[in-house]
Order: sequence, then C-alpha cells, then structure tokens
Amino acid sequence: MDQAFLALALRSLADAALDRARRLGARHAAVQVVRTRRGHLLLHNGFTAAAADTERTALSVRLFTSGGPGFAATSELTPEAAVAAADRAWAVARAGAPLSGDVPFAPEPVYTDASWVSAYEVNPFDVPEPDRAAVLGGWSRDLLASPHVSSVLAKCTAVQENRFYADLAGTTTTQQRIRVHPQVLIAGTHPATGVTRTLRSLGPPTARGWEYLGGTGWDWEGEVAAMPEHLAEQLRARPVEPGEYDLVVDASNLWLTVHETVGHATELDRALGHEISYAGTTFATPERLGELRYGSELMNVTADRTAPHGMATTGFDDEGVAAQSWPLVENGVLTGFQFDRSTAWAAGASRSNGCAFAESSSHPPLPRMPNVSLEPSATPCGTDDLIGGVENGVYLAGSASWSIDSRRENFQFTAQRCHRIRSGRLAEPLSGVAYQSSTTDFWGALAGLGDASTVTSFGADFCGKGRPAQAAAASHAVPSALFRGVPVLHVGGAA
Repeated sequence: MDQAFLALALRSLADAALDRARRLGARHAAVQVVRTRRGHLLLHNGFTAAAADTERTALSVRLFTSGGPGFAATSELTPEAAVAAADRAWAVARAGAPLSGDVPFAPEPVYTDASWVSAYEVNPFDVPEPDRAAVLGGWSRDLLASPHVSSVLAKCTAVQENRFYADLAGTTTTQQRIRVHPQVLIAGTHPATGVTRTLRSLGPPTARGWEYLGGTGWDWEGEVAAMPEHLAEQLRARPVEPGEYDLVVDASNLWLTVHETVGHATELDRALGHEISYAGTTFATPERLGELRYGSELMNVTADRTAPHGMATTGFDDEGVAAQSWPLVENGVLTGFQFDRSTAWAAGASRSNGCAFAESSSHPPLPRMPNVSLEPSATPCGTDDLIGGVENGVYLAGSASWSIDSRRENFQFTAQRCHRIRSGRLAEPLSGVAYQSSTTDFWGALAGLGDASTVTSFGADFCGKGRPAQAAAASHAVPSALFRGVPVLHVGGAA
C-alpha cells in the first residue's frame, strides 16, 4: 500500500466530517478520499512523442437526510475543509428535498479497518520512464522492420487508485488498484492500389502491473510478431457480400457485444430511467426479471467484482459494500441486475450487490458495471471446432466500431480482422464486415460456445456514464462463440 497516501491524516479528516454530519442530523453519511495517479507514454515510430504523469486527490462527503441526498467535494485535505464539505452537502440535501424526497438506503454489515490491494507484481510507477519507453521502442522497431508496416504508434497508460472510505455506521476501508493498458497501432499501404489500412493490437487493458508487458497474462512478443501479416491480410481483403451468415466470434470481438448488450442493459438505474437524458434506457426492466428470454439456453452471464485481474474488481465499492459475484442471465433468462444501496429496493433486494463507483472524489458514486462475463462450455470445444461446424460463415476477431440504440436493443458491430468460413475452414480475408441484429435475436442465435481454453478477459478502461460524465473500467471474460444466421452488412472498406 502507498505509504505517502496513508500518511495523510485520513481518519481525522473523516472523523471531522462525519461528526459534523451527525450533529446536523444526517441518517447516513460517508467520507471518501481518492487519489488517482495516471501515467501516459506515447511513441511514434520508436521515438517518444508524449509523456505525462498526473495526480489528483480530493475528499467528498455524501449524506442522506429524511428529505434526500447531498454531496460536496473539496481538494483541500484539512479537517476544516472536510467540515465545510459536510455543511455544503447538507445544504444541497435540504435544497433538493422538494424534488428528491426520502431515498431508501439498503443496510450493509460494518467492516472495520478493512484493507484490500489488487494483484500485481511490479507497480508501473516504480519503472523509470526510459525503461518503459525501451519496451515500446523495441516493439516499434520490430514492426517497422516489416515491409508491410509504414508507421507505428505504441503507447501505454498506467493507473493507480488509492481509496479511503469511512461512514457513520463504522465501516472504514483502504484500497489500492493498479491497471495498465499497452496498445500498438500500425499502418500500411498496398503498393498497387494505394489503399491504406490500420491495425490495432488485441492485447486488452488489465488490472496487472508492469509484468504484463513482459508476457504475464498476454503474449505481447507473439502478437507483435504476427501483426504485420495480419495487416497484409487486410490490405488484400475482399469486401464481404451482404447476407445471412453463421458467425464464429472470437473473444477479442465478443467482449464488446457483451459489454453493450448485457453489461449496460442490466444496469438497474438505467431501467429506472436515471440515464434517459444521456445514455438512454433498457429493454431489460425489473418486471421482466425471471421471465425475459434474453438468449438461447447456452447463455449464462455472471457479474463479478471479485474476478482476479478484473478491472472492476475491488474489495469494497464506494458505499462500503463488500465485493460479490451474482448471475445476470441463467440458461438464457434474465435473472439479475446491477445496483447500489439506493436502488436495491427496485430489484426486490435487501442488500446492494456492490456496484457504486465514482471516478474520483469530485463525483458522487453511480451504479457502475462490474466485470460481466459469458460462461464457457463445460465440454471440450475449441475455436477450430466451432469453425469446423460452419459451412457458410464469417470469423471475426478484434473489436472495432459499434452502434446501439437507446434501449440497448438494435445494434451493429464491426471487427478488426475477418475471414470467410467455407466448409469448416478459414478462407480469404474480408473487409467491411458488420454484423447487425437485435439483442435478443442475436443471443437467441447462440448455438455453440468454446470451452475454458478459448476464454480471454478483454474490457474497456474508459467507459462513460452519468452527467457530468464519469469514466470507469470493467473486464469481460468470454469464450469464442458460434451464432447461426446473423445478418451481415458491408460498411465500405475495412472496419
């Protein structure tokens, strides 16, 4: 745990604010201090183009009165500033009482002096910038040695979050999370046609340390070596012929479909209309719980705040709720939602499932997506086996563009790399492939799943939600999967 962060008088700050909230008459109050450090390094053709290391710390007070909630934040870490924040939060609650009314707040056991640290080996902020640049520079030089590659962008973002939480009930938690996201983008031009294509590495963001770039959790050496040939395939790819195809979707593409059609669709605050002015609503509503046919019986989706190296994994959420795992879809039927202590009542739950999260202490927590994962087949089945069962289809890998309506029903996704499947074998590369469907039709077409050997955890490290917008990270462990008879469009050029 970061000793400089712990050296701050966090407990005295929290005690000052909580005592003030108690004296004012708050029925619940919480103090949170969050320090976020972000490091960013970008190389162009092997030379450093940008480097930044920023740090932001703030304290927030959130309280509930009989008339509604209040929130206030400050960047000044003194007892006096903490008390002033409690006063402002109380004033906000009183001013908003005619509009908000009394807000139910689900109970939670008390956790005293709890501590949690995410799993990593090497803190990326302990690695000198020249050493970080050397890794990205080595990848860049290897790629530029290929005749297919004309330019390379290589970057790595690292984030360290330290969070302290205390509330009137007596819960106090101290947590630290580390995550990294290396990425490589290459470009090349066909010598005859002059067409230029780009290709991005598939390696996902992850809640690991610097060891990740050395091959722990992902074969970066193998991916970098394979990228030039994948780019060459794109340069000679033929436009897809629109029609209905059986799709074999690699985990590197399917994770985004899970994120958009299941992850966001099962956020309970969205179902209650809280996101309608920004991100829309959802077709998955509380009255359909246990009845909505989401997909085929092969579809089992789990929400999880405890998965190793998941970017939404934590010990406790920002309301002092212990991390949990629970089903969202079982055998193709909607069975769960994501909610916090203020919205648990709408799901008929007596306790939050721990989804409250704030980007920083300058923001109030919102229900945010946990790690949402599609369960693999329990019987042996590799990606090649799925392909072998397709006569006329398309194989897709790598996430690219996407579009989905405000109810999370109708969508379109593209991929980075696509191949025709003919008689159970991969054939020529394709360009401009987009698959289009409705959420329930698509998941209803799920006809095969890869086993655990095909599962990889991908994810989004900058998922936006709320007004003002907040960013959060979540991982999605998914297998390869087979879908029958999905409409495919040609969107022009490479995806």
